Amino acid sequence: AFLGPPEVNITSCPSCINVTIKLPASHFRDKGKLLSLIDIYEVLFYAITLKSQDGEHKRPWQRTTEEVFSTVIEELYPSRNYCVSVGFTSSLNKNSVPSPWKCVTAGSEAQQGYHEAAVAGALCVAVIIVAVLKCAHAAGLILLKFSLPQTLV
Repeated sequence: AFLGPPEVNITSCPSCINVTIKLPASHFRDKGKLLSLIDIYEVLFYAITLKSQDGEHKRPWQRTTEEVFSTVIEELYPSRNYCVSVGFTSSLNKNSVPSPWKCVTAGSEAQQGYHEAAVAGALCVAVIIVAVLKCAHAAGLILLKFSLPQTLV
């Protein structure tokens, strides 16, 4: 019997990606209850293969005793696309079907606050323009044919 493929989801974080792995269900039952692979094997080993523009890199095998678990792959280049595939095995069964590739772009710290910075920058520019126009008007450089509202005077 083959183990896998596991269900894999990935999300980006600053200079890293978070990989969530869910082991597939087994086909074995005990007293009507569907057994998990952890119920059967107790310990499983998984390996994540990371693919980027630099090529493929298989990470070392890790141990798990959980049906659903997460791991973070750190020290990645921001704004670069990464794909992962996860395979797993047990001490009793080495036959494994890896997950399909899932891809995501690693985030960068600079992009996190981009929207707030853009809004704050636009407000600062607007305030500076109003101040320059008010000073030019006060100095007599701009003659207005209409009166300013009381709040701007």
